Amino acid sequence: MTKFYRSTTDKKIAGLCGGLAQMFDVDPTLVRLGVVFICFITGVLPVVITYLIAWWIVPRKND
Repeated sequence: MTKFYRSTTDKKIAGLCGGLAQMFDVDPTLVRLGVVFICFITGVLPVVITYLIAWWIVPRKND
């Protein structure tokens, strides 16, 4: 099983979307667009709170 890390090379804010993209071997832009889409569907606050909690919990990948 692949462990989820925050990306240190492909990041815009915290590297969470870049880490997800590396984990699932997809384009990081698609992951970022998916997060924006979910943000519009569920509202901004739940996504922001989830992102901040994940930023705090998910470790950085040390290359």
